[in-house]
Amino acid sequence: MKIDLSESHLPVYEALASDVRLKIIHLLARQDMNIKDLAQALELSSPIMTMHVKKLEKAGLISSEMVSGGAGTKKMCKLVTDRIEIDFPTRSRPAFRAYHESIVSVGHYTDFEIEPTCGLATTSKVIGMFDEPRFFLDPERMNAKILWFGSGYIEYKIANFLLKSEKPAELEISFEISSEAPLANDNWPSDITFYLNDTKIGMWTSPGDFGGKRGKFTPEWWRDDINQYGLLKVLKITPDGTYIDGRRISRVTLDDVGIGNKQLKFRIAVEPDAEHVGGVTLFGAGFGNYNQDIVFKLYYERIE
Repeated sequence: MKIDLSESHLPVYEALASDVRLKIIHLLARQDMNIKDLAQALELSSPIMTMHVKKLEKAGLISSEMVSGGAGTKKMCKLVTDRIEIDFPTRSRPAFRAYHESIVSVGHYTDFEIEPTCGLATTSKVIGMFDEPRFFLDPERMNAKILWFGSGYIEYKIANFLLKSEKPAELEISFEISSEAPLANDNWPSDITFYLNDTKIGMWTSPGDFGGKRGKFTPEWWRDDINQYGLLKVLKITPDGTYIDGRRISRVTLDDVGIGNKQLKFRIAVEPDAEHVGGVTLFGAGFGNYNQDIVFKLYYERIE
């Protein structure tokens, strides 16, 4: 579910502002339950439980239907939302219309230095074997659509198509990413640092390495007990700082990274001395929830 701070989504915030309703969500995350069983589990009366269920239904968090059984008809409740994304208002920026776009597969890295756990795979098979960094030099790595490592870095070089008559205005990089835990662990923080043209532009802490349910585009042959999907992050370097999902993570600007007309060098790293050394998983097209590779958009203004 994707919501914002408009009044139309107040029912969602109201539904979540209750200890009882949060407990109902936890119960329904395990299994579908009827009103009577929910009431007994939380030691409430059926009428009060019905009131709480209606609020969750109004918010679109659960659904219910009448089901006939041996003891008559029961109202069965089912959780229909497993994640909520909230869009906060951000400071308005110029609506640049012109940009050069480069789409880079996760396997098209130009340099790396990594430590296990690690591995990479195409949409049809694992390349080499798990936890062996040497396979990151396998020629088939160019077809990789997912890769992961415990610490170190992966680096990409991207052509810069700016003309002399074009001035860089904003660089946007989007990618699906998560931590890297043994198997999967939703609570596995990792401090992931980003560099552009050898300049550190900021750090973001990934909350976990997500499993438990399959990614929307994860291939059928992929094991259920390992990482399934990540979070879509949008990294922007602007004239007044570097942002991720609209939140400033550093004061490094376009001028600081010296884009000009030279190639771009983008590094994703987990520093060995970070507070949370939790690794990196990068998801490309054919894996995860977003079905995209690493997308670079270099917005520009024309120089008269």
